[in-house]
Amino acid sequence: MAGQRPTLQRECAEVWGRRELLVNLVVRDLTVRYKRSLLGFLWSFLHPLIFMVVLTLVFGTLFAQRTPNYSAYLLSAYLAFQYFLQTTTKAMDSMAWNGPLLKRIYVPASIFPLSVALSGLVNLFLSFLPMFLVMAVLGVPFSWSLLFLPVGGLLLFVFVLGCSFGLCSLAVYFDDVRLMYEAGIYSVMYLTPIFYPLEIVPERLRPIIFANPLYYYCELIRQPVFSGQLPSGRTVLVALIWAVVMLTVGWQVLRRLSPGFFRHL
Repeated sequence: MAGQRPTLQRECAEVWGRRELLVNLVVRDLTVRYKRSLLGFLWSFLHPLIFMVVLTLVFGTLFAQRTPNYSAYLLSAYLAFQYFLQTTTKAMDSMAWNGPLLKRIYVPASIFPLSVALSGLVNLFLSFLPMFLVMAVLGVPFSWSLLFLPVGGLLLFVFVLGCSFGLCSLAVYFDDVRLMYEAGIYSVMYLTPIFYPLEIVPERLRPIIFANPLYYYCELIRQPVFSGQLPSGRTVLVALIWAVVMLTVGWQVLRRLSPGFFRHL
């Protein structure tokens, strides 16, 4: 009920009871994203390809000898990071966009960041198609390890959902949260081995990389694609722990702050 802190059981029941609304929100997000674009959903394929070509031209000459098939190395991690970046950024706007609906009828607040995370997940899986095309062009072998990609994507989804819960709740109360986030997230990007191989990072600085949870989620996608191997058990375990921790923390932030959303939207 409005004005009360929801329990997890009740929130899940409310979301399930409004699953038709959730589906409509996901479909709306997917269609509105490219509504005014002549190419429509083709941008889901073209955007990562264009980005990969540009960055390969910029960084490929630096890292090609260390990293054969650099384009596949870059694109696989970039797709994971881009899903995190786009979803968390859009989630911070989701409450404001849907404020009128939230004020008019009771809707579980979690449904809005959840819909953003789900539509982003669909877009991520669609983006795997141009990645497979790049693999075919470069002659990167297709291995059974690619079957792990949905598992890696789902672990990433849980982590992103937890971050989205927390960020969108804070953004309702504090307008500066989004500006601070946008300023800081690119520092995190450069602390994640997306464009460069981990081997060039001095040993004394690698603990900083390993403390970054996005490193593990990028590896969940990169290893099956680039190395043709399953991610290590340690990588999967750390990613699972981060996902559970962030979902728990994000839900608690949303739960505590959601009763006051009506006064700030």
